[in-house]
Amino acid sequence: MTISTRLSEYLNKRNISFDSIEHPHSTSSISSAAFAQVPIDHMAKAVILTDHEDRRLMAIIPADRKVNLATLNEKMFASFRLAKEQQVYQLFNDCEHGAIPPIAEAFNMRAVCDMRLDKLDAVYLEAGDHQHLLRISHQDFEKIVDKCQHLNISKDILH
Repeated sequence: MTISTRLSEYLNKRNISFDSIEHPHSTSSISSAAFAQVPIDHMAKAVILTDHEDRRLMAIIPADRKVNLATLNEKMFASFRLAKEQQVYQLFNDCEHGAIPPIAEAFNMRAVCDMRLDKLDAVYLEAGDHQHLLRISHQDFEKIVDKCQHLNISKDILH
C-alpha cells in the first residue's frame, strides 16, 4: 500500500503539491520521522476523538506531543475522549492501522489543528501506510487546515 486513495483524491482535487518520502517500515509517527530523517516537531499526526454523542473530531498535532484533552474540551466546550481503535480502523479502512493521514476533510471529518503546526515552513504526514511520508509546503498545509479551528491543544509527551 502507498498513499491512501481518499487522501490522493483529496490532494488532487485541491491542487495540493507534495513530495513523497519513502522510509523503512515504522510503527509510529515518531519512528517514521526518525527513519525519514525529518524534524519530529514538523511531523503532524492525527488523533481521533469522539464525544458523548459519538461525533468524531480529528486533532492534528505535532508527533512529539500528545493531545491535552482537558484543554481541548475546555476551549471547545465539549467532552471529547480518545476513539476506540476498532472504530478508527473502520473510519480509515484504506489506510494501514496506525498510519492515519492528518487531513480530516479527506475523510469527511471535523478537525482542530494545534497552532504549533501553523508556523512551520513544511509539514510531514503519514500517507496511509507505514513506509511513506508526504512533505507539504506551508502554503499548501494552510489550504488543508483552512476549515479547522486552530488552538493550542497539545502538551509534551514527557512531563
